[in-house]
Amino acid sequence: MFNAAQISMGEARKMTPFKWVIGAAALLATAAITVAPAMAADPIVIKFSHVVTDAAPKGKAAIRFKELAEKYTDGRVKVEVYPNSTLYKDGEELEALQLGAVQMLAPSTAKFAPLGVKQFEVMDLPYLFPSQAIYDSTTTGPFGQKLLGMLEPKGIKGLAYWDNGFYVISANKPLIKPEDLKGLKLRISGSKVDDETLRSMGALPQIMAFSELYQALQSGVVDGAQNTASNYTTQKLNEVQKFITTTYHVHLQYAVIVNKKFWDGLPADIRPLVEKAMKEATDYNNSIAQKENADALAAIKATGKTEIHDPTPDEQKVWRAAMLPVYKSAESRVGKPIIEEALKATGQAQ
Repeated sequence: MFNAAQISMGEARKMTPFKWVIGAAALLATAAITVAPAMAADPIVIKFSHVVTDAAPKGKAAIRFKELAEKYTDGRVKVEVYPNSTLYKDGEELEALQLGAVQMLAPSTAKFAPLGVKQFEVMDLPYLFPSQAIYDSTTTGPFGQKLLGMLEPKGIKGLAYWDNGFYVISANKPLIKPEDLKGLKLRISGSKVDDETLRSMGALPQIMAFSELYQALQSGVVDGAQNTASNYTTQKLNEVQKFITTTYHVHLQYAVIVNKKFWDGLPADIRPLVEKAMKEATDYNNSIAQKENADALAAIKATGKTEIHDPTPDEQKVWRAAMLPVYKSAESRVGKPIIEEALKATGQAQ
């Protein structure tokens, strides 16, 4: 037998043709064995793109997931986090995920309707979630998991919901009653339910990437927006909005999703560790979201530059009454059965 470790390619060429082939093969096999451990040591890379800053709850949770996934897999997984639309804008990222250019995203659930999963728009119905506790039980329960399952035929695996709290609404004029929205151009993320809800009160919804919102508000391209308080402060939106009303009319949640082919291809011993990291990052995100919003509102108030209006109970009833008719108009697109199922899940079935 040849000792491949002692055979150079030059020596192998001096052998008979048959012996040369065997010797060269042994040499290449040895090289392959030498190289294989280095190749095996290359980490599995997860590119995680999102559209908010590292300071937002989602941004902090993405970093936590990175730390935990790399820790639990002993470096066999490397997570590259791309915050604040540095890799893809929110209008581009879903296609990039489906094509495999990025492995993980955390878009708002309003982004899934253009993929053909219109059932997710049920989550944008105003006042669907009477409380944070009911939101939690709905998303972690059968209804929330059923919605995530609808993404799989699109090549997407839903891993978790990340909470970001309830919307407030803003403009450069006081918003005390629904009629105050009339004629205002308000940025929305793309949800048809959001569009119908705001139009029913006379507003003019404008679909716009989140990364473009600050400049659009500053320049007057749009007059106002709706979002969570923490997203106002981390993007400095409050600096270009004089009035905020805490209507808390719609809940904002993100779905952490992954390219299904990539996910299914993870080694069997790696996937449970990544799942563990995701669960702990999800718990972390959901534990800080409400406090982050409360702190953001307090910070906005402290500047004295933006007036915050908390509707009285009677005023809140007026806002609610103005928005609820959208349930009926949404039936033809979202589907009456899924709306009824959502109402049942949130304890509001008639």
